Amino acid sequence: MENAILVLDCGATNVRAVAVDPEGNLIASYSLPSTSHPDPDFAGGLIWDVDEIWRNLVICAKAVAGDLGKFRIAAVTLTTFGVDGAAMKKDGSLCHPVISWQCSRTLPVMETIGRYISPEKLSAISGLQPYHYNTISKLVWLKENRPEVIAGMDYYVLMPSIFLNKLSGEYVTDATMAGTTMLTDLNRRCFSEEILSSIGMNRNIFPPLVEPGTIVGKVTMKAAGELGIPAGIPVVATGHDTQFAVFGSGAGINQPVLSSGTWEILTARSPVSNLKIPPPSAGITIELDAIKGFVDIGMQWVASGVLEWMGNLLFSDVLNDRNRYSTMIAEAEKVPPGSAGVNVLPELYEGGFVPSKGIISGLTKGATRAHIYRATLESLAFYSRSALQSLQSTGGFYPEFLWAVGGGTKNRLWNQIRADVLQIPFRAIQQSETTVLGAAMFAMTAVGMYTSANEAVQAIKNPYDTYFPGNKAVTYDRLFSDYNTQWLTRWHS
Repeated sequence: MENAILVLDCGATNVRAVAVDPEGNLIASYSLPSTSHPDPDFAGGLIWDVDEIWRNLVICAKAVAGDLGKFRIAAVTLTTFGVDGAAMKKDGSLCHPVISWQCSRTLPVMETIGRYISPEKLSAISGLQPYHYNTISKLVWLKENRPEVIAGMDYYVLMPSIFLNKLSGEYVTDATMAGTTMLTDLNRRCFSEEILSSIGMNRNIFPPLVEPGTIVGKVTMKAAGELGIPAGIPVVATGHDTQFAVFGSGAGINQPVLSSGTWEILTARSPVSNLKIPPPSAGITIELDAIKGFVDIGMQWVASGVLEWMGNLLFSDVLNDRNRYSTMIAEAEKVPPGSAGVNVLPELYEGGFVPSKGIISGLTKGATRAHIYRATLESLAFYSRSALQSLQSTGGFYPEFLWAVGGGTKNRLWNQIRADVLQIPFRAIQQSETTVLGAAMFAMTAVGMYTSANEAVQAIKNPYDTYFPGNKAVTYDRLFSDYNTQWLTRWHS
């Protein structure tokens, strides 16, 4: 039989099981919806139901295991969203539910984190923006509001490791998830004793730190019975989905990747030695890369979420979603660059584009919904260029092209506008499952299919479509200068 990797992918809206072969082909997959839930013990709070997520992962894994044909599972790994975790006992029981990154209860914590350590020092050590959903905020909230939880826990276990424990019975902390906590030392790639001691805790609250691609144990008899797979299969640590999406895209060092979906995340893998850590006001977050010695410099903002809102608002007469987006694109293609003076300007919030606070200006009697839609595409492209310039300054590089993954790359007009605005080729990767692929590459390496993750990424090719800057690039260069002036004036005011 031929080998395959089983990747369990726990997202904020879906959980999935996907089998990947050594050539990077997706053999079988199955998904179920996932959502956070109201916290019954805290009004307005949101939590993850770990048992529910595990049940859904079990269903997905069973479906995939039954559809493998000639393939056998050589290793299992798991990837999730960042920052979330839980206080746990060594027997696997929770001391408190997993507080979701979507929960607002920790807003006051980050607003007053200066009682423990200055936000500037936090960012300088960890590389992260002081967002309320960082893990440090959850630990401080538990300390201040549920001290018995902190006193009674054996470990604070980050989200992927909760499920690695269910698979193998072992407790670990992978480096990519640790790098989202705001509790690590970016340069030393370990937990920061200075940060932890400032909040009255120590390194021992976390299980041992491991690198992606580490075999942490084997599938237990209990987990094998639940998942419908053989016991004894190696369980491999991966971790935070963003890092593996970037790695799985095939992008090399200092080659930026735009993950374009509801949110856009612009990331570049760079050597930690080249870093110039910016102040928190720059809006740049720096996380630990999947490979030791490198970091991921990133910015994020709402993107397709804005376009979806605009489609519902302006194109509601087109009922079918597919027809709606094709209509939006077709109408906007007839509008010249600059959208006849119509501008859509974002309101910055944690590096994001918030439509409820945005401004649409330059409207005249001749303006149509197509003008507003194209102006939004242009504004998002301008924002991408501003973000890319910030990443270049931080990482000390100049890209020859931009890789792009995700649903936003299906919009051909937006892709061309972005190539024209960025003034470099825009490579839209056809493979949509780069997170799964990236995680699988590390598991393949762990069980000897490749000698390294870098060898795997070189061997597995991702086809892509390239959009080159066209004859409208000069016009967009001038328009970007005008936009940037408006944006900077508004931001500083």
